[in-house]
Amino acid sequence: MRQLIQELEACCAAFRSPPIDQGEAETLAAALRALADPARLRLVSLIAAQPGAEACVCDLTDDLDLSQPTVSHHLRVLLDAGIVAREQRGRWAYYRLRQEPLRALSDALDLPSAVTRSSPDLTSAAAPS
Repeated sequence: MRQLIQELEACCAAFRSPPIDQGEAETLAAALRALADPARLRLVSLIAAQPGAEACVCDLTDDLDLSQPTVSHHLRVLLDAGIVAREQRGRWAYYRLRQEPLRALSDALDLPSAVTRSSPDLTSAAAPS
């Protein structure tokens, strides 16, 4: 009986936190759409790796092997999604990561430990036999 209770607790632990609401889902989906591009993922990574987690657009073009207008477009998508903040300094724009939306994405995508401990693989359950 004790083992059955432990299995039920492990199974149901995933449902202890409330699911996200519609507004939260829409906000997270917009951020995920913005990040669903290899160039934008690299931009986030490049900015995070810079001192102070901020970078001038002029310093990002060489690392991506993209033109400055293309890099600026990708940064604008990240800005519109709230993932980066922009500060104009003279003729150059500097971008820094915004921690709040990245933390929200991380929290929303963090699977409860009970799900990761479950024995059957979630992907194998969906695969045809």
